[in-house]
Amino acid sequence: MKVAIAGAGAVGRSIAQELLRGGHQVMLLERRLDHIDPTVAPTAVWTHADACELETLEEAGLETHDVVIAATGDDKVNLVFSLLAKTEFGVGRVVARVNDPRNEWLFDSSWGVDVAVSTPRLLASLVEEAVSVGDLVRLMTLRQGQANLVEITLPTDTPLAGRAVRTLTLPRDAALVTILRGGRVIVPQADDPLEGEDELLFVASVEAEDDLRKALGVNGFGSETADTTEQD
Repeated sequence: MKVAIAGAGAVGRSIAQELLRGGHQVMLLERRLDHIDPTVAPTAVWTHADACELETLEEAGLETHDVVIAATGDDKVNLVFSLLAKTEFGVGRVVARVNDPRNEWLFDSSWGVDVAVSTPRLLASLVEEAVSVGDLVRLMTLRQGQANLVEITLPTDTPLAGRAVRTLTLPRDAALVTILRGGRVIVPQADDPLEGEDELLFVASVEAEDDLRKALGVNGFGSETADTTEQD
């Protein structure tokens, strides 16, 4: 994919490096000259540009990119860049960083955002997940609340141990996407057996979460702070 990242600070650089390792084409847009350092990601395209200026984005060819990531440290800039990317350049996928969780409610389709990532919220969710074996925890909201990325860690003595993935009776609007086991990332196949302490990642609609809990025999949320859809 061709990915444009607004913001070449520590976050933007790290994202760029990961995407480049994955074989993607990356362009970094940065307003501050002292943040432009091609040695950090030599195969990326480095562009001195203001992410909020339509003319500079046109010169950068933003419309040719499959995905844009608003990764600056300023929520106002991230919102404006997301809106321009979606409405003026027709970018299909817009991912935006939320710096202040109090602004999270703004990062939705009205500002062109497809996926909002709040680092403080995500870290809080991961802390909650770490102490919530047997609970369902929301890690991220996708498509502005229509679906969530949720995690369930199976207890050591889970009755599901040894059962194949295909034997799970999951609700229609829930899909198992990944199993994390002992540091491994497993793309689940029908005959793969489940084990105690497996971390299961699902994409599920909000309405399907209760049925998902019942299907796996788990509890509710350990804390409402794990919910990424809070509004002011």
